[in-house]
Amino acid sequence: MTAMSLTSKRILLGVTGGVAAYKAADLVRRLREAGAEVRVVMTRAATQFVTPLTFQALSGNPVHLDLLDPEAEAGMGHIQLARWADAVLVAPATADFMARLAHGLADDLLSTLCLATDAPLALAPAMNRLMWANPATQDNRRVLESRGVHLFGPAEGGQACGETGPGRMLEPAELVERVAGLFAPGRLSGLTVLITAGPTREAIDPVRFIGNRSSGKMGYAVAEAAAEAGAQVVLVSGPVALPAPPRVECVRVESAEEMHRAVMARAGACDIFIAAAAVADYRPRVQAGQKIKKDRQELELVLERTPDILAAVAALPQRPFVVGFAAETERLEEHAHAKRIRKNLDLIAANQVGRPGSGFESDDNALQVYWEGGSEALPLMPKSRLARQLISIIAERYHAKNPT
Repeated sequence: MTAMSLTSKRILLGVTGGVAAYKAADLVRRLREAGAEVRVVMTRAATQFVTPLTFQALSGNPVHLDLLDPEAEAGMGHIQLARWADAVLVAPATADFMARLAHGLADDLLSTLCLATDAPLALAPAMNRLMWANPATQDNRRVLESRGVHLFGPAEGGQACGETGPGRMLEPAELVERVAGLFAPGRLSGLTVLITAGPTREAIDPVRFIGNRSSGKMGYAVAEAAAEAGAQVVLVSGPVALPAPPRVECVRVESAEEMHRAVMARAGACDIFIAAAAVADYRPRVQAGQKIKKDRQELELVLERTPDILAAVAALPQRPFVVGFAAETERLEEHAHAKRIRKNLDLIAANQVGRPGSGFESDDNALQVYWEGGSEALPLMPKSRLARQLISIIAERYHAKNPT
């Protein structure tokens, strides 16, 4: 993302009353560095965390607080602000603000602006992890997303209350990237992207299974990034504890055989196939119908190969652009190249597993991307940002292969 990616864009930043309001000051600075003109609207609760004077100094514009400001309302000031904005970003967006917006309440300046604007509207949620997970908040999230509101985050991590989990506001640098993405032409517009994510579980008996380690975070981030790039996205997901990304059709499966059937039923209609799932390579040849009792010192399992989903898609007569993933513990480049050639892939994204702070279950990762005649290294970064960079590479390689 270039430093001038928001040149001449008018960004209306709404700040609500959460601890993360202090980050909004840095966000204003970064938005201006990216070339944007910024005006700030604060709720009364937000002024208890950061003073309006701070935002006035950083934005170079007066801060707007009141819905019924006599001077501004003589010219319908709240409507003028709503029309002025090229995009509206509320950061932080509290659970209370999300609830009021979902129900169409307009009892202060910021909520009124959000209802009165036809510009892209984005929220950066920030709240305690239990507040975020509460069914009421999740219902409000779904309502807002169904109406076209963009939700940026939240991220996971330590919170001001001392707890750890989802609910942190995304960092200002990432929010600037996300806002810039609202104006970027969709590099995958008009294309259908089929993605697999998460692990598969191969049953030993009704309570035990064989599987691979995978949280699904990378695949889900790739699906969200593809949707942001304008694609129609179908995500075939193994069992994970993640909600479906917005604007993505999610098909839930359990085993490699189920994933194979779901993918092959859809692969012929997709333009790009991205195999990010950690599919189990083997499954028990015989599955016990009842729980196996622990009454033996040893238990022998005969394993057989599961369907090779990636190779099957790559072998289709009218195949899509095929992207594979490779998780390696050693000789990453050698093994990735060998897999790309062996399975006839257009592109492969490889990562070195076992390094602290990345890979399995982590929010961060690094990738080495290879294609015929080229490669690109993507250093350690949050998986959400990594996914957007990977999608950018995939789009570039896809259009190079399909110039029309």
